[in-house]
Amino acid sequence: MYVQNQLIEYMIQDIVDMLATDQNIEYDEAMNKFYNSDVFEKLQDQETGLYLESSAYVYDLLKDELNFGHIVQAEI
Repeated sequence: MYVQNQLIEYMIQDIVDMLATDQNIEYDEAMNKFYNSDVFEKLQDQETGLYLESSAYVYDLLKDELNFGHIVQAEI
């Protein structure tokens, strides 16, 4: 359980940093956007396994949610 929590924390830091950089916004504003997203909620739910994906993948899900209002996953 501890390892999953640590992976999630590292991913949160990565994603907030990417969001702040890409949107040229303050770190606290990026944190607010991410913490209030569906992607953040799903990342916190360890049963989704989202924490096992790369930070870039999860960030792409967040960008889709911010652009389209919902999470978009491409069909494989």
